[in-house]
Amino acid sequence: MPARFNSMGISFQYPDNWTLDDADAILGRHTVTVYSPGGAFWSVAIHSGSAEPDKLVVAVVEAMKQEYEGLEAEMARETVAGHELLGYNLAFCCLDLTNTARIRSLQTAQSTYTIFCQAEDREFEQVESVFRAMTTSLLSELGTGED
Repeated sequence: MPARFNSMGISFQYPDNWTLDDADAILGRHTVTVYSPGGAFWSVAIHSGSAEPDKLVVAVVEAMKQEYEGLEAEMARETVAGHELLGYNLAFCCLDLTNTARIRSLQTAQSTYTIFCQAEDREFEQVESVFRAMTTSLLSELGTGED
């Protein structure tokens, strides 16, 4: 049975053997992260409705480039649960391991959301469908992309 997060005006399901970290949310930062037993993570941040998705994802890519030399970033768009998401697929090395990350953002009438997921490549293959299911769960709760 999946666990459910329901706070900050959002709701999503996640595997019950993953660890929820809502410390940032408690501090008023409007971010919640869920960690797999292997260290992969999926995170959602809520911004004001006036925040521009394209600027948010570029800022994340720039921050990641500062942290990880040789980071590769490929622009991406996808539709999930009726919402058009834009972002980047990222590839980089950390501690001699190759990693994959995805940053996606979308804007509704009320808020702008940024979704970030990351894992070492071998684990990413295993949890990619879980990341997608959590994102779908979140976006399905938001209703259609016509808010």
